[in-house]
Amino acid sequence: MSYLTLTLSERFDGQLLEVTLASPPANILTAAMMQELRKLLAAERAPSRRKGIVIRGAGAHFCYGASVAEHTADEVGQMLPVFHALIGELLEHPVATVAQVSGRCLGGGFELALACTFLFADDTARFAVPEITLGVFPPVAAVLLPQMTGAALAARLVLAAETVDAAALEQFGLVTGRTAPDGLKAAIDAYFAKNLQPRSASSLRCAHRVTRATVAGHYRARIGAAEALYLDELMATGDANEGITAFLARRAPQWRDA
Repeated sequence: MSYLTLTLSERFDGQLLEVTLASPPANILTAAMMQELRKLLAAERAPSRRKGIVIRGAGAHFCYGASVAEHTADEVGQMLPVFHALIGELLEHPVATVAQVSGRCLGGGFELALACTFLFADDTARFAVPEITLGVFPPVAAVLLPQMTGAALAARLVLAAETVDAAALEQFGLVTGRTAPDGLKAAIDAYFAKNLQPRSASSLRCAHRVTRATVAGHYRARIGAAEALYLDELMATGDANEGITAFLARRAPQWRDA
């Protein structure tokens, strides 16, 4: 199976699959990349010897987020449901997933990493959901972060658009391992070799499904309402459209508070 936006490689005799978002330097999540990730995840659902899937970005950065051009009023109605479906499929996937984060991990890229089972980050990693600065909000983060980190950090990230490092997220249990910039792959391989490779692949799949059921169920129960609020109410405001338009025009937005 071939992909235009992803590159694949295997380690540990095929037990660990590495998926690279192959659109450097920013590795923007376009609708096309989202669909290819969904295609990959669907192909990996069948029982096999696979015990882990690593997702990383090509180059210095994990991902700058979803394409802002695809957030316009004409396109967001098609793109957003695809992204939300991808996150749901990632949360419910039977194989454990690992986000390997260096550099910028922003917006939809951060949401993609949040949906992974494990998150490894090096000291260059910076996390943010800056959508509010464009007059919109990140539905996935708004749904997942309060459950994963509590309301306080969720507000700092979603409302105040703060940027945090891996050490900050580590305090909330979101970061499985934090390393120096040159130690990320080795740390993931060591963790996999010690904790996942020795286990039965079929047993891991069953345990993973049950372990993820609570967060996946929470997401499925709430993302529909968040998506409807975004598409039906938020995108009907002038400011949401102004924020996206201003970003694409590389100018400061002129808010009308409506």
